[in-house]
Amino acid sequence: MSTTNTSGRRKTAVARIYLSAGSGNITVNGKDYKEYFPTLPLQYIVTQSTEVAGAAGNYDVKVNVAGGGIKGQAEAVRLAIAKALIELNPEVKSALRAKGLVTRDDRMVERKKPGRRKARRRFQFSKR
Repeated sequence: MSTTNTSGRRKTAVARIYLSAGSGNITVNGKDYKEYFPTLPLQYIVTQSTEVAGAAGNYDVKVNVAGGGIKGQAEAVRLAIAKALIELNPEVKSALRAKGLVTRDDRMVERKKPGRRKARRRFQFSKR
């Protein structure tokens, strides 16, 4: 089996992954995923796609991820792994879709508007 490469995005985070047959090692930016994502919820998010597809421990994943925060990066990795698993085995798509792992979450931060403090928050009003 050759290497399958896909990408996943979430907010401003972009993850590029290279999936190949192996023993289940996940490397993120040159580090083990447990070192890069130190908390258990983030580690669960990263491995969720392989567990739902029943492919845990069958593939090695090499990830390059950049941008955004740590949560957005973990979710971008999850989407990229799900897309790669579907590319290899289209039969797992329905199981992954049932858990909501195939859809890209397109919510982004709303831009700041002129005359406002943030996107919608107005400046404080004082009636002196």
